[in-house]
Amino acid sequence: MVTDTSPLVVDSEIITSSLDDPEQFAALFDRYAATLYRYISYRDARPWLLGIATKLITGHRRTEVSRYRALERQRPAQPVEGPEEAITRDLTAQGSRTVLLNALALLSRGDRDVLLLVAWSDMTYEEAARALGIPVGTVKSRLNRARRKVRHTLDGVNPLEAQDHG
Repeated sequence: MVTDTSPLVVDSEIITSSLDDPEQFAALFDRYAATLYRYISYRDARPWLLGIATKLITGHRRTEVSRYRALERQRPAQPVEGPEEAITRDLTAQGSRTVLLNALALLSRGDRDVLLLVAWSDMTYEEAARALGIPVGTVKSRLNRARRKVRHTLDGVNPLEAQDHG
């Protein structure tokens, strides 16, 4: 049990001790609370929060994909709906255009994350870079690549005007 919260106690020791005694993590939080507060109060917290949300969604998706793959191995004769299919089905049911969803599904995770942060969240390149923890140049190249791939996949069809009769 670590009770000393002086700078002499290494953060990793506090983290290690908090595995057995979760209340020990409070010492680490207390040590950095002022720094965290200054960071949030003087900056736009939106990129930081959206970065956390993106990482949580990515982790959730990874867990879901693993679960679906395990189910597929157990019952190979029965098709198993994956997370992309479930999302597509739900969005289509709400009137979304399948052509746009299919175009987004073809993008890599990194390209899709950047496109959605910039397009749906109205983030600047700099905000998206902070949210994802990547350089601004990477945001620009991923966004350019994502837009090019979506345009190519849509082949001139505007998904906002296309009617889904399926």
